[in-house]
Amino acid sequence: MSNLRKIIIDGIEVEVDPNLTLIQACEQAGIEVPRFCYHERLSIAGNCRMCLVEVVGGPPKPAASCAMQVKDLRPGPNGEPSVIKTNSPMVKKAREGVMEFLLINHPLDCPICDQGGECDLQDQAMAYGVDFSRYREPKRASEDLDLGPLVATCMTRCISCTRCVRFTTEVAGITQMGQTGRGEDSEITSYLGLTLDSNMQGNIIDLCPVGALTSKPYAFTARPWELTKTETIDVMDALGSNIRVDTKGREVKRILPRNHDGVNEEWISDKTRFVWDGLRRQRLDVPYIRENGKLRKAGWGEALAAAAAAMKGKNVAGLIGDLAPVEAAFSLKTLIGGMGGKVECRTDGARLPAGNRSAYVGTARIEDIDDARMILLVGTNPRDEAPVLNARIRKAWTKGARVGVIGPRVDLTFDYDYVGPGRDDLVKLASADHSAVKDVPSVVVVGQGALTEADGEAVLGQVMKLVEATGSKLLVLHTAAARVGAMDVGAVTEGGLPAAIEGADVIFSLGADEVEIGAGPMVIYLGSHGDRGAHRADIILPGAAYTEENGLFVNTEGRPQLAFRAGFAPGEAKENWAILRALSAELGATLPWDSLAGLRKAIVTAHPHLGAVDEVRDNAWEAVAPAKPAKADFRLAIKDFYLTNPIARASQLMAELSANAKARREAPMAAE
Repeated sequence: MSNLRKIIIDGIEVEVDPNLTLIQACEQAGIEVPRFCYHERLSIAGNCRMCLVEVVGGPPKPAASCAMQVKDLRPGPNGEPSVIKTNSPMVKKAREGVMEFLLINHPLDCPICDQGGECDLQDQAMAYGVDFSRYREPKRASEDLDLGPLVATCMTRCISCTRCVRFTTEVAGITQMGQTGRGEDSEITSYLGLTLDSNMQGNIIDLCPVGALTSKPYAFTARPWELTKTETIDVMDALGSNIRVDTKGREVKRILPRNHDGVNEEWISDKTRFVWDGLRRQRLDVPYIRENGKLRKAGWGEALAAAAAAMKGKNVAGLIGDLAPVEAAFSLKTLIGGMGGKVECRTDGARLPAGNRSAYVGTARIEDIDDARMILLVGTNPRDEAPVLNARIRKAWTKGARVGVIGPRVDLTFDYDYVGPGRDDLVKLASADHSAVKDVPSVVVVGQGALTEADGEAVLGQVMKLVEATGSKLLVLHTAAARVGAMDVGAVTEGGLPAAIEGADVIFSLGADEVEIGAGPMVIYLGSHGDRGAHRADIILPGAAYTEENGLFVNTEGRPQLAFRAGFAPGEAKENWAILRALSAELGATLPWDSLAGLRKAIVTAHPHLGAVDEVRDNAWEAVAPAKPAKADFRLAIKDFYLTNPIARASQLMAELSANAKARREAPMAAE
């Protein structure tokens, strides 16, 4: 490409985009430049001065490489490429000076600091620090902030890099953090001492390069070198955020984000990050059988025999819950389908057409939001349903995209054009002339709130009509991590949930806790937590949670991703697919695989696209007929962000966050 510019960094000649900053150009050349305030996903602050480099032929002083672009460099006297040095005596002296200034007021807390072992300041002091201090005056101190139950603060350690302020303002979209004062009196603080009102605030823990902001629930429970790190996938929402689960022994100690530009960039929601205390509370660790109205503990042999006896010769229905991996859904469908029973995964009543992937997944990738100039949200509140996706929509909005909303008015952390509350507004918009915006890149996001009512298919038809009229891409935003994968393997019944359980003598519930099962049928519950499903069950088979088994999950854009086991299930609990395989042997209809590899081979043979891990395939467009929906306003799918599944409901921290959010909503305004 002709617009690339040649520069020489430490003797290496590289061709780079002239719009890059010097720190990015150095990264492309494979040269690491130390930094504290610079972060590639935040605006440039240029205030820590750690990234100083020498520009040959420039001013006789080092330049901040995060705030200077390649196009600002002067070429040599005869037009030679510009020369940058990152390891000259001038740079070394400058960085040592900056480090000395940073450490003037920094307390020597390393032995008792929770960031120890993964602290940027610690690492860079090893490389650029000196072994003595010329400072003899008293160190300054700051008062600690109360940011709520998630983020612990020790503001005396703060080096004013302002990453937390920039993240909360630019990405999370809240304005409660800022910097006051000047010089020695400057400090990061929160407006009027408020706690943070965001479901993405935990990301400032990762961003803080020192120990000023740390994780309250994780504090002092482990050191980083004691932890076993497992890269896996999150199931708290349907986005499929890439995460790392850190375990110590059998216990999950913390959950951190992994970078994946196509899905979650490098952010995760607070529910994803802090739900881990729910993994060890209210666990099902032995099988139970209900006798005379009471549950009693049983052995595996007895429980499986009782379940098989209950199912033989009966009309059996299978329900697939929100957190089940594809392997378990496929096993249950094969098992119950072989007995002539019905299986259903749309337990919330969503009218998603089976077999039509363009209607239950859509045609858009999550990445398409970045370049969209127009985004329409129908019957969804992404701030609760997928906070990381909401931050992505906000990023597009900051770059000039227009956002429209049909549904209830909610605070999305950005401005939007309010089209209206209900179905009439959608029909009107779908019937309008959109020829003027046909070439504008646009995305329509439809939420489960729009699709779970009786007229959900008519609403979907109107949305698809609008997508065709505007030349947009469609993204169906799911709330259940298991939904797309279960729909892909055909775990659906014509007529949905009522048709599946109608006339059933036995209902086999695979972690289906969000559905009420009335009196009558016998219930066999396979799940990990003692939640609603277990309370209704007659036989309980204890399964593994999402961090305790290898599994395949398909996210809301149709991307299959592999989750890996980080620890083992408690007590006698087993992996979900293995329990179903053992049950099939008891029933005398043994499933034709005896290992996870064999099961996955069967899945990929039946549904080849599930073998393309981490790929989003294009879905053939099949429009749903645009019938006329009822005259009603849309309702949102999620009532309480923090309590959407059994693991979250078992978490004490999620209960506290839910109570805090409720108190904030009900707090009287000053005018009252």
